[in-house]
Amino acid sequence: MRIHHLLYSVLALAALPVQGQAIKTNSDHQPKSSLHVIFQSSANAFPLVRKGLAAPICYDAKDAAVVGIAATALKSDIKLVTDIEPAVQTDAPAQEYMVIAGTIGQSAMIDQLIASNKLKAERVRGQWETFIIAVIDQPFPRVKQALVIAGSDRRGTAFGIFELSAMIGVSPFYWWADVRPEKKKELYLAPGTAIIGPPSVKYRGIFINDEKWGLVSWSNKNTKDGQNNLGPAVYGKVFELLLRLKANYCWPAMYYGTTAFYNTPANPKLANDYAIVIGSSHCEQMLRNNLFEWSVNFEKEYNEKRGPWRYDLNKDQIHRYWEDRVAQSRNYESTYMIGMRGVGDSEMPGPASREEKIKLWNSIVKDQRAMLEKYIQQPASQVPQTFCPYNEVLDMYRTGQLELPDDVTMVWVDDNHGYVRQLPVPEKQSRSGGHGMYYHFSYLGEPEAYIWLSSISPMLTAFEMKKSYDLGISQLWIVNVGDIKPAELETAFFMEMAWDIEKWTPENAHKYLRKWAAGIFGHALADEIAQIKAQYYELAASGKPDQLLNIPFRTDEADQRIGRYRSLAAKTIALGKKIPDRLQDAWFQLVQYPVLGASWMNQQTLYAARSLSLARQGDKHYAHYSKLAKAAHDSILTITVHYHKGIAGGKWDGMMNTTAKEITNRFFNYAAPVVGTDSLYRAVIAGRKITASKDMAAIPKPLLSIGAKDFFMKKEMNGYRLTNIRGLGITGNGLALLPFTAASVKGNTVEGASWVEYRGKVPPGNYTVRAKLLPTHALNAEHGLRYAISVNGSLPEFVNLDGQGEHWSQRWGNNVIQGFMSGTTRHYFHSSIPATIRIYLLDPGLVLNELTIEE
Repeated sequence: MRIHHLLYSVLALAALPVQGQAIKTNSDHQPKSSLHVIFQSSANAFPLVRKGLAAPICYDAKDAAVVGIAATALKSDIKLVTDIEPAVQTDAPAQEYMVIAGTIGQSAMIDQLIASNKLKAERVRGQWETFIIAVIDQPFPRVKQALVIAGSDRRGTAFGIFELSAMIGVSPFYWWADVRPEKKKELYLAPGTAIIGPPSVKYRGIFINDEKWGLVSWSNKNTKDGQNNLGPAVYGKVFELLLRLKANYCWPAMYYGTTAFYNTPANPKLANDYAIVIGSSHCEQMLRNNLFEWSVNFEKEYNEKRGPWRYDLNKDQIHRYWEDRVAQSRNYESTYMIGMRGVGDSEMPGPASREEKIKLWNSIVKDQRAMLEKYIQQPASQVPQTFCPYNEVLDMYRTGQLELPDDVTMVWVDDNHGYVRQLPVPEKQSRSGGHGMYYHFSYLGEPEAYIWLSSISPMLTAFEMKKSYDLGISQLWIVNVGDIKPAELETAFFMEMAWDIEKWTPENAHKYLRKWAAGIFGHALADEIAQIKAQYYELAASGKPDQLLNIPFRTDEADQRIGRYRSLAAKTIALGKKIPDRLQDAWFQLVQYPVLGASWMNQQTLYAARSLSLARQGDKHYAHYSKLAKAAHDSILTITVHYHKGIAGGKWDGMMNTTAKEITNRFFNYAAPVVGTDSLYRAVIAGRKITASKDMAAIPKPLLSIGAKDFFMKKEMNGYRLTNIRGLGITGNGLALLPFTAASVKGNTVEGASWVEYRGKVPPGNYTVRAKLLPTHALNAEHGLRYAISVNGSLPEFVNLDGQGEHWSQRWGNNVIQGFMSGTTRHYFHSSIPATIRIYLLDPGLVLNELTIEE
């Protein structure tokens, strides 16, 4: 007999009052209820595990599949912490203490508790992905106390169950990064009630991309999903991770050679069981993976010759190809990318003229919406659709001639390197389909890739994503995480922001590093770990470990950089000795490998460049630096072998695949370094002609450098804030003009502009003042990237950096690699007393990092 049948007839008994006040608690800065985990008995506390016994976990068999999945995971989590495994049941007699989980309207037990007024759910019912956790006394006859988790929908319930897992100490990355919780003998919930949700962003998820680098290589060795295929063995772990992070959305893997997600029928069914919404990337319309399903598998699937990928020439075949996927996916929660692009990441093929292409694109969208209505049997306006004006299609969109229905979610993009390219103007922010953002923690492409070590800081993510949210991006957030590893920290931060936009802001994002460290490694070492991560991100801001080849560091800069990395590596190794044994594998994955890898890659690249430069100058010291570069390369290989073979019993063998030649030969610096050689040196000595090289030592050093935070005075005007943001940019501090929603100063005037003053002493003379700013893009067409500068009260000179952000330009490429854009003005410094340099910031979103005075 099901428990709700057993108890139904006696629900008229009066309920004891719920302990604690119901409050929204989805943010650390909001007031908390008394509901929390304790590890010893306390008055009226709910005994989750006591005296070797665990309270059973009960849910309704008619509830969504994800509720049972989450309940089973909670069972395993409790055992992981206490070595005691609770029962999970749908049919059982009442017991003294019970965990009851269910979805409002889907669980008879939850609905009975609400009907009897024992569970107050007014603020939960009807919300998106919201849940309540409450300790309730005498919820049913013969039940003394229950821990109740009730969700507004199926994901809300799952999130609530996994919230309990997090409360008892189980990290979302317990499997993905081998974070082992501290053992506890007993677990209790102090009485109270917490309501969490709804989220700030409706759809929140990840894009698995360029996965042949690691995830597919790993899967081929360690799962039975099939060669070059990611199937249920991988996606089961992916979807569980998403639920633990309160995420709900996924663009599946789609790199060259990877079998398409839908080609394994168990995959979409599994996503539905886990309540994960499946979408597809900007270049994959209607849930089709063109790189595999069109280019490789079409003739096998349809038993006919494939025609050209041109809708104007091959409409019937392409239409059927899309229509079949809509029919296959109609019973699953999905979003459909509409429109058309080339196979892969390229322009839509079709007529030669832009006007005819736009006309064709508009007809394609009408056909796609008709097939959605046909198979899903709802108006197209009710079916979630997305459109991403990525790169080439953006030019068509900017003509204003694309007939994009208002109910389609407009998915904007960053520039692939963490800087948001464009956001909607105010009159476009209120479209019924809303707006989304496609962001990157990993990228394979020009000007240089970065898919080895994850180094986009939470501070930059907070700045760019809060900017996006404030300008209307709240329907969908999707982030390219590459292989998921090693972007664990960054992904967790992104999802926390998406869940509660007020929890982490640009101003406080630097505090996340300590919160993250304490949650995994404990409070005692959290400050030191946070400092290590902060230095890691700061160094990467001026040159990602993957992108050092084309950054012209001076010799003194290179030496200083290597010295800082060596010091950071030494601190990391020393601190690692204090990490508990249960967390050593997690420590190596999350902290030590990234720090040591970055340190040695900097040594490899910078020493190799110096070796070449010296050899070309006929300096025999080239050989010393050649040896250092090669030794650093060998060290990277050594720690990678340890990652594969030496931690977690070899669990991650293949994940850090630095020998993926089809990738490394395109963009990377992971092969053995190119260094000065004896033959090159001898040729120079013999007077032979050698290809000229740029000597790093020849780059002039500034006379003076001033960090943005080291201002003498500032004045904030018209509601603007000049805010120092820790951890943002090349100096570790960025002075930002906020809020993002403020209007720009109009025209070439500083009237009403906020300003900041610096003082610096140089000998009298004419000098260049270089302002280095975060290489952001103008918010939208209504703004620029302008500043004005005055020295010793001179008339302000105006600089607009907006043109530097032109995508794919060489200047843009240089900016994103070196981590700053710069403007220069020429000034006369007329005396030997300290000069006053005033900078006016004229557009919101500008971030000043440093001023330099140069000859």
